Amino acid sequence: MADDDLYIASLGTRLPPPLAVADAVASGSCAPGVARASRMRSVVVSDGESGPELAAGAASVALDRAGGRAAADVDLVLHAHVYHQGHVVWAPASYVQRVTVGGHCPAFQVQQASNGGLGAVELASAYLLAAPERSAALVTTGDRFAPPRFDRFGSDPGTVYADGGTALLLSRRGGFARLRSLVTVSEPELEGMHRGDDPFGAAPFEHRPMVDLDAHKRDFVERHSLSFSIARVGAGQRAAIKQALSRAGAGLADMDRVALPHLGHRRLRSGYFRAFGLDEERTTWHWSRTVGHLGAGDPIAGLDHLVGSGELRAGQLALLVSVGAGFTWSCAVVEMLRDVPWATGRCAAREEPDEHEEGEAA
Repeated sequence: MADDDLYIASLGTRLPPPLAVADAVASGSCAPGVARASRMRSVVVSDGESGPELAAGAASVALDRAGGRAAADVDLVLHAHVYHQGHVVWAPASYVQRVTVGGHCPAFQVQQASNGGLGAVELASAYLLAAPERSAALVTTGDRFAPPRFDRFGSDPGTVYADGGTALLLSRRGGFARLRSLVTVSEPELEGMHRGDDPFGAAPFEHRPMVDLDAHKRDFVERHSLSFSIARVGAGQRAAIKQALSRAGAGLADMDRVALPHLGHRRLRSGYFRAFGLDEERTTWHWSRTVGHLGAGDPIAGLDHLVGSGELRAGQLALLVSVGAGFTWSCAVVEMLRDVPWATGRCAAREEPDEHEEGEAA
């Protein structure tokens, strides 16, 4: 074991029940065009649990799978999220710490939009490697994208937002998988894409009644051009993937599975399937389309699914891909050292194309 080796000791995910997108279309809460473009089948929706509560539930699963790690085993708690955590002027990371591991280690909140989860894993990695006595870090994510301020189908057309929590236990002492590489790339020239032309406000929702990311993007593109935006976004994603693979001493063809952001199909097709020549079957798309975008939690949830379903086995490699407003991109290469006892041993079934897929133009 090298001094700088880092391992994934455990994973956990807490997802509420799914809502069928077809039912959302029938009720009028999801526009038919969004359903066709995204090709989403369902989205998980909380009927009350907040983001921190969902994160704590996922952490409890991960800690139980790891043999019930005590507070003394965890040297850092990082909690990442995108949206409102249920209270203002409050520390949700401390809540997660109190109801899971307890103790007196540092607990911090990480907010880098949808890249917060994998970004937090990189911060935790540096923290553990900074002192030889540090053993493990708990990274959680949790969000609830609730109305009336957030429309999970319409606030960012093309991505369907889901409620859920995830957890990853990072360790220097060993685990079922080794972190071969983890890279983050930043492009602050794109920060205005999620700010638009709205002035800075003194309080949330001072200028708009609900989150409207599409309006902000239109403002940004009008000022900077679509070609500028596409070029910068593509360059950042390519750089993160290239560097992560290079540091792992591997190529994209060596990746047995790829955990992608839980975006709609149109965005995945242009940003990943076509751009990198990825076969959908090698990715988490067949599963993520039944879950939705978990804010900062997509890469952790994706890895948990791959490991737990048996799609990723001992000796195989996975690429975790993450992107968030700002913009930042994080990518990691994970090497499976052994199968986990909670794996079902069954790969998730691929469903037949539905009417939206058959009718959508390429």
